[in-house]
Amino acid sequence: MGLAILLSLSTLSVKAANSESKEAVSAKIATMTTAQKEERAKAIKLRVEEIKSMDMSVLSRAERKELKSELRAMKYEANELGSGGIYLSLAAIIIIILLLILIL
Repeated sequence: MGLAILLSLSTLSVKAANSESKEAVSAKIATMTTAQKEERAKAIKLRVEEIKSMDMSVLSRAERKELKSELRAMKYEANELGSGGIYLSLAAIIIIILLLILIL
């Protein structure tokens, strides 16, 4: 019973650490200039290409798991770097078109 509680607490702390790191990444990206964001995006692309070119068969299970978590973190960071676009739903587009028809 004590082992089950210990394991559940350790997984909760890992999940909490991951969520904090995402918030920290978002805060760090918010303070970056455009040039810094572009350079970071280039660095992420280079690292991903480097990982793709690696021979995964020679890596241990722990190393592969570590690479996967690194790729997930870089994917999240790349998504944060590229965010800032405007997204419109289908309903919003229909309403805009109807308003334009009524005005014109």
